[in-house]
Amino acid sequence: MKKIKLLLVEDEVILAGVVKETLEMNGFHIRHAENGQQGWEQYLSFRPEVCIVDIMMPRKDGISLVKDIRAVDEQTPIIFLTAKSETQDVIKGLQTGADDYMKKPFSLEELILRIKTLLKRAGQATAAKNNTGIFLLGSYTFDHNRQELRHTKEHIRLSLREADILKMLAERPNATTHRRNILLELWGDDNFFNARNMDVYISKIRKYLQHDPSVQLVNVRGLGYKLVF
Repeated sequence: MKKIKLLLVEDEVILAGVVKETLEMNGFHIRHAENGQQGWEQYLSFRPEVCIVDIMMPRKDGISLVKDIRAVDEQTPIIFLTAKSETQDVIKGLQTGADDYMKKPFSLEELILRIKTLLKRAGQATAAKNNTGIFLLGSYTFDHNRQELRHTKEHIRLSLREADILKMLAERPNATTHRRNILLELWGDDNFFNARNMDVYISKIRKYLQHDPSVQLVNVRGLGYKLVF
C-alpha cells in the first residue's frame, strides 16, 4: 500500500521525534526539517502530500514558509502547530493559506484524524475538479482526452506530449508548476535534453493560446510555468 508523503517542519527535536515515530507507525512516509529554510528545501525535493508546520522557528518562520509553498502550490493540505499564546499568528497563518491548526500540547490521535480528514477533502476536490478531462481556458476549450484545443478562430490538434503538459498546467490555474515536476512526471528524467524538448513544447502551446490575451502561459523565473486565465 502506498504511503502518504508528509513533511514535518518542527524545531523541537523531541516533539518532532515523537510525532514522526507515531505517524510512521500509522503508515506515513515522513521527512523532518528543523527550521523553515530546511522545510522549503525539503518541500521542493520531497513534494509532500500533506505538511505539518510549526509557526515559531529559526531561519524562516512557519508563516513565511507557508507563503512560499502557497505561491507555487494551492492544493497540498497544511496544518500549523502553535503554542497557546500565538493566537494572532494562527489567524495570520490561516489567512496565508494553511488549512487547519493544532495548539500544543495536542493529541497525536486527533492529529492523525485531522490529517486524514484534510487528505480526504483534498482528494474529493481534485476528483470533482475534473473528471471529464475538459478545461475551459478563457475563450478556449481544452479536451485532454481528445488532444484538442478549440477556439472560435481555430481548432488545434495537439500531440500527446502537448496535451499532457497543458493538462498539468490547467489543473493548477494561476499557480506555478515546477519545471522539474513536469519533466519527472512526463519524461521520467529532468536531464538537459528533456528540458530543451519541454521548452519547445511550451513555446508551441504559448502560440496556440495567442487568440485570447486573457490566457497567458507565464514563465516564472527559476521555478517553472504558470497558466493564468
